[in-house]
Amino acid sequence: MDANGGIELTLLQGAPQEAHVDLFAFTTFGDPSKDSFFRSLDSALSGVLSDVAKSESFEGKIGQSIVVHTHGRIPAKRILVVGAGGRSEFANHHIRDIAAGVAQTANKASAVAVGFVLPVVGAGREQALAQIVAEGIHLGTYKFGRYLTGEDHKRPMALKQFGVFLDTKGKKPTAAQTKAFTAAVTRGTQIGQAVNHARDLINEPAAAVTPIALASDAQAIAKKHKSVTVTVLDAKKCQELGMGMFLAVGRGSDQEPRFIHMTYKPAKKPRKRLCFIGKGITFDSGGYSLKPSQAMEDMKIDMSGAAAVISAMDAIATLGSEHEVHVIAACCENLVSGRAYKLGDVLVSMDGTTVEINNTDAEGRLILGDAMTYAERLGATHMVDVATLTGAVGRALGELVTGLFGTPQDWVEQVKSAADRAGERMWQIPLVAEYRTEMDSWYADFQNSSTTSEGSLVKSGLFLQEFATVPWVHLDIGGTGYFRKSKPFAARGSNGVIHATLVELALAGATARA
Repeated sequence: MDANGGIELTLLQGAPQEAHVDLFAFTTFGDPSKDSFFRSLDSALSGVLSDVAKSESFEGKIGQSIVVHTHGRIPAKRILVVGAGGRSEFANHHIRDIAAGVAQTANKASAVAVGFVLPVVGAGREQALAQIVAEGIHLGTYKFGRYLTGEDHKRPMALKQFGVFLDTKGKKPTAAQTKAFTAAVTRGTQIGQAVNHARDLINEPAAAVTPIALASDAQAIAKKHKSVTVTVLDAKKCQELGMGMFLAVGRGSDQEPRFIHMTYKPAKKPRKRLCFIGKGITFDSGGYSLKPSQAMEDMKIDMSGAAAVISAMDAIATLGSEHEVHVIAACCENLVSGRAYKLGDVLVSMDGTTVEINNTDAEGRLILGDAMTYAERLGATHMVDVATLTGAVGRALGELVTGLFGTPQDWVEQVKSAADRAGERMWQIPLVAEYRTEMDSWYADFQNSSTTSEGSLVKSGLFLQEFATVPWVHLDIGGTGYFRKSKPFAARGSNGVIHATLVELALAGATARA
């Protein structure tokens, strides 16, 4: 099937080493000399593979790879061997990175056709790996070059065909295996395409992606699907509903706020009523708690949560879910003007809670609080919010692990399981109740930020917990949402993190429609 930019993903048959491709790729777990497939290819190539592996100190570790020209000894023009580390430690994010890297190597080598041997990591995981391979190809070949004028950025990708070999013990794939592979690729393709759509939204400058633009994007997605409807609330309607925190944050900007609500309804009675909530600050100056220029430079990304949830709805509606799914994106700008909210202001939230402002740069939790109340009034049975909420999470967990808060634990485990399937890493952070008193206020129910920096990450979760009465998870992508250095699965810029987890959660592990 057609995956990304004209790349066709297919299930290949026959002996892998006999594939007529420009690049043939496979993985080796640890020492390549102990891999029977590596040894057989090495023999066919008169020992060239082992010679190159030795000269380049290739030991089959994660992140290692070697490329060898075959010079006609086998039908493939080049061999790419990729290290996969320890077989028992191999996770879905590893196959995503490997597939993305293979696609990138193919493009650099001007390879049109690729053959790839799906690694064997345990019975029953073939379909999951095939899905992640399809996603990885999308993610690895993504580029945002809309504003680049050089010829290199206009050149189309060389890669057109990506064939996958399954371990069928030398037998032809069965009809069931072929059907399962097609379903997996379909699911991976839809998720990958929607992730890249989220990346496009986030990588655009803030002048282009305003709250109104995000609302238009949600409306365009709804038009594609009969199962999706969208409601966009303007400032007047939000005022009628009592969204005092959301409206205060956006008050300093000339850009009008938009509160976006998308709904997907399955054909049958839903099992759950899920609600995915995204922070949509389309530009964050910090308000009167003004950020320094360097910290403000990338603040177009502060709507990454909104982009993730909006784009997730497209994939969910395409693939189908047994749950009723609501998407909420609270979108506005946080700027400085005579109308902007100020330190010392007391805001009244949608549920009547009063909040004293002691940091206008702690604005994300304010708009999410009103969004959570809105979600609960919809009858949401389970909530997940996604936000570039803090810098502290990046300092604690780095750029590859998303911070997770939540309650109760069984709902947390469901979200973590979906993340594992999606190949996205998370770490649960405790909600330490004793820290809540450090946000006490003289004038309101509590403050929006602690007066001390210690434990600030935990306190951001405690603030949001005030607005949760149903199972809830908060995902802080402040460290993971945007890369300043490229990774195997993502160029510099937005990486669309958490989108795939949301889709997996909505699909609840179900097989995609072929």
